[in-house]
Amino acid sequence: MNTVSYMARGGDTLRRIALQHGVSYAAIVAVNPQRGEHDPLVQGELVHIPVRLPRRYVVQREDTLESLSAKLGCSASRVRELNAFLEGEPEEDQVLELPDPRSEHIVQVEAEYGPARLAADLQRLKTAFPFVTVTTIGRSVMGKPIYAARIGEGAFRWQVNASCHANEWITTALLMRFLEDYGRACRRRGTIGGKEAASLFRKCTLWAVPMLNPDGVELVQEGVTLAHPHYRELLAWNRGSPSFRRWKANVRGVDLNDQFPAFWEEEKARRRIQEPGARDYGGEAPLSEPEAQAVASFTERMDFHAVMALHTQGEEIYWNYRGCEPPESRYWADRLGHASGYRPVELTGSDAGFKDWFIQTYRRPGFTVEAGWGHNPLPPETFAETYDDWLRLMTEALDLPS
Repeated sequence: MNTVSYMARGGDTLRRIALQHGVSYAAIVAVNPQRGEHDPLVQGELVHIPVRLPRRYVVQREDTLESLSAKLGCSASRVRELNAFLEGEPEEDQVLELPDPRSEHIVQVEAEYGPARLAADLQRLKTAFPFVTVTTIGRSVMGKPIYAARIGEGAFRWQVNASCHANEWITTALLMRFLEDYGRACRRRGTIGGKEAASLFRKCTLWAVPMLNPDGVELVQEGVTLAHPHYRELLAWNRGSPSFRRWKANVRGVDLNDQFPAFWEEEKARRRIQEPGARDYGGEAPLSEPEAQAVASFTERMDFHAVMALHTQGEEIYWNYRGCEPPESRYWADRLGHASGYRPVELTGSDAGFKDWFIQTYRRPGFTVEAGWGHNPLPPETFAETYDDWLRLMTEALDLPS
């Protein structure tokens, strides 16, 4: 296999390099046997990249531009753009160049989905779908923006947040791809998850917080360098390991889902974690971290009717909290479970989470959804199967209010 050499830059991973060069992750791993699959890339390291062959198609007798675009999942204009010699309909036995199927999506999920990609994709979503609005609800410890995106105009206000836990970053891609697909269905006046998109748009206003913990996500995906202001502390908290794949906390070693004032002291005593680390440390006090403060303040300001915290993994839906949940919560959880195949669970012995605080404070429906199955971080190869369940769960959620 022919290869070219590429010098790694800051923020690169093997998956991101593969996506950038239009080759598969498996192919790039295969031509770089000298390195471990999960070893962090060092800036300046040389990586071999297989030369990508063009994707081609031989025109069949019955093919038309319309049938080809349907078969390939792209527009007829895109086929013409790649094959400038076409003047009319394609002729039998002509060889056409085909688009990369990934290029038709704004939200690409073949590589690690980090803060920089999120910011770029939110801008692209706003351009593609002018009815999507984006705002900043706060900033992380390192000053990264915490975004919220709005779609819909209904009186019922939903909030869904993702990537509270750093190594669950695939939840950001799940939520962003849903925003893209929902926006496209609204623009085309079509359906999503078997439901009429315009009807959902009129019924609910959805606010999505795609990445609550951007510093932690970046740490999991890219590791830490000497230039990082918390370099020494992070390595110590991570037991000296340069791999942060198991890291759930923010950059100060605080688990954001143990940060909310819902029996916080009891949860801290149960965890018995007294110092910063990869997971389960609730901080010095509730809402001590700017990320938790941002989402709590946003929730108070917007007066949401229901919320959902998206996590991985386990294919479960947690819907209750200490008897504070309203009567409809169990019924809603059953409907979400039926739509997605996930199992509704009445959870006990857990406090200080976002949905716990919301239910206790507002006595309104709140849910934690554990999407997908496997070990965190779930690899991008699991995305398609997980997304199908998630899309059906989300469309059902938007259809719940009467």
